[in-house]
Amino acid sequence: MEVKKGYKKTEVGVIPEEWEVKKLGDCFTFSGGYTASRDQLSNDGYCYLHYGDIHGANKTFIDVKKEYSKIPKLNVTIRNISPKSLLNEGDVVFVDASEDDEGASKHIVVFNSEGVPFISGLHTIVSKSKNDNFDSGYKRYCFQPSFVKSQFKFYAVGTKVTGISKTNIAKILIPLPTKAEQTAIATALSDADALISSLEKLIAKKRNIKQGAMQQLLTGKKRLPGFSGKWEVKDNGQLKIKNGKLGDLFQINQLRKPIGMDEIVTFIGMEDISEDGKIIKHNLLSFAEIKKGLTYFQKNDVLVAKITPCFENGKGACLDNLKTEKGFGSTEFYILRANNNSVSRYIFYHTQSKIFRRKLEAEMVGSAGQKRVPSSAIFNYPLSIVHSKAEQIAIAQVLSDMDAEIEALEMKLEKYKMIKQGLMQNLLTGKIRLI
Repeated sequence: MEVKKGYKKTEVGVIPEEWEVKKLGDCFTFSGGYTASRDQLSNDGYCYLHYGDIHGANKTFIDVKKEYSKIPKLNVTIRNISPKSLLNEGDVVFVDASEDDEGASKHIVVFNSEGVPFISGLHTIVSKSKNDNFDSGYKRYCFQPSFVKSQFKFYAVGTKVTGISKTNIAKILIPLPTKAEQTAIATALSDADALISSLEKLIAKKRNIKQGAMQQLLTGKKRLPGFSGKWEVKDNGQLKIKNGKLGDLFQINQLRKPIGMDEIVTFIGMEDISEDGKIIKHNLLSFAEIKKGLTYFQKNDVLVAKITPCFENGKGACLDNLKTEKGFGSTEFYILRANNNSVSRYIFYHTQSKIFRRKLEAEMVGSAGQKRVPSSAIFNYPLSIVHSKAEQIAIAQVLSDMDAEIEALEMKLEKYKMIKQGLMQNLLTGKIRLI
């Protein structure tokens, strides 16, 4: 392949001529963290970085000054800690163990301009710069591209738990731009991160607003324009005065309609629905391919997970957008089918409310790890107000509109993240130049 003018072939690919290729061992010294467990954590003491906190983070840096109150603390005598385990401005902390190859490159860059005592802990590898070749902000991004992560995967060893040694991290190669270009790249990617972060905060705000609206509307504390009065369920199913229970609105686990062996149905496993009530994947199969014993449902039914922790986490869905008329799913779902006096999406929003989840979590039965919500608990869930069908439709529409707005923002967020990933890959290989 011909290399265009101003570029050169290297071990990490084609990069600008003035860039260097460096082994991490030429740029950093590596040492282990202080051996301590989460059991030794306390409310007071020195900041402490556990390898689990790196794995659980959805970012690649930590600002000690801004995040001090959120950082776990370890109550130890600081003079007993090796200086190699103390984290200073610009240090990079890698994990030395992961449950999968993807986690082998997990790391955190430390911003600690005020020199707050900060201890790196168990299963961490502390990397300290040997020289001034790196812009601190650039360190946030230079270990993230696929051609760097692939080297971490290559050197990681193990089966159920993979690990990478200090010796092997030292062998990893990265392209190194000039210091000025590093700063420009870090600034551009930091701006992209700021845009993504602002959108994430907006989505979180919208979700909180929706939860508040659900509580107000579903409990009758707030009524929509054109609706008033209080209702209750009569024996003939007509709504008239006040109070009731959720079971007045649905039938549970009904018998299935006849299905031909060649008929296409939808399969939904627990992993196919999200914790915010969305269907992630519709698996379309012929009825002949469906395993026996699965839970039957129909379009417009409501799914509610019955087992811990799926129930507490909000696993469930409204099947008004199901791609087939019939389907099957996990045996750990309850199926709620709306009566003639109710609307399935209105029932669904009740099952998604935090009040519903908290109350029924306390009523779960069974052994640890296998606790389930009894169907009677769902059926007897008390309603402070049972809305008329017309008001149910109006409430469901308001909350559905809020869901649509949140979903549009989530799609925008994913688009921004993909753009940033592409930008990062191009900037860190020199395909796009800022200087």
